[in-house]
Amino acid sequence: MTQDQAPQGNRASTVLGRRLGGELCKLRVAAGLTQTQAAKALNASTGKVAKMESGWVPMRDPDIRALCELYGAKDPQATQHLLTLAATDRDRRKALGWWNQYPELRSLVEYVALEDVATSVRTWQLAFVPGLFQTPDYARALAVGSATWEDPDEIERFVEAKVARQSRLKGESPLRIWAIVGEGALRQLVGGRDVMRVQLDHLVRTAQLPNVKLQVLPCLAGAHPGMTSAFNIVSFAESGAMDVVYMDTTSSTLWLESEKDAAHHRTLFDRIARLSLAQHDSRALIESIRKEM
Repeated sequence: MTQDQAPQGNRASTVLGRRLGGELCKLRVAAGLTQTQAAKALNASTGKVAKMESGWVPMRDPDIRALCELYGAKDPQATQHLLTLAATDRDRRKALGWWNQYPELRSLVEYVALEDVATSVRTWQLAFVPGLFQTPDYARALAVGSATWEDPDEIERFVEAKVARQSRLKGESPLRIWAIVGEGALRQLVGGRDVMRVQLDHLVRTAQLPNVKLQVLPCLAGAHPGMTSAFNIVSFAESGAMDVVYMDTTSSTLWLESEKDAAHHRTLFDRIARLSLAQHDSRALIESIRKEM
């Protein structure tokens, strides 16, 4: 499912909203009912049910209970699971996080909102240093090099927002992050040698945080299963919020929200990790590349 959708008024399709709508849709289909029949039970329009199943509107507890009864979902725990998802989704929709100040984040907005409430992230990056580890100069050079920005002020605001994200690495409940970076990304002269030297120093210091695990996939590893795309696996503490896979391409943002997709990418990540250097050896390689700069 591509997620480059724009908000519709005060509505937006959210990850948890789509997850909740998807589960209700499965129950409806299993019961052999149509959206029109579901709408009749709610005394609502078919369009509203369609929006609910696509995650475009927050769901009320009475509607969820009514649909569960209509669909023959008799397990109280299953119904409670859906109610918990709905409550969490409603809370997230109402939250006004710091990221709302930065329209320059564009398609990253929903990801940053998820990152803010996540407990852990596993990220595989082939072409550049992960955003949570980037220095301002490195982030600025990436933005300039992408050739998608026309206003220098927008670039500065984008850099400011990316730096603000890094507060999740510290504090009372810091984000746990396991990052694997391709060696080529560390040798790419983003911004020039001076910028890269500072970036690599920062990377080594960040890797020493207790909640950060950093590995480097060396070029000598040869062909590997992560060559086709980078991705993030985002995990949450609350019940029912299964792992979400996020992929950002040059033309769109992709969210993979099924357990099958999550399991596939967890396996993929583990395979890349086994081919990568241990943490100590990864830091040694980063320091070696830094000296070459």
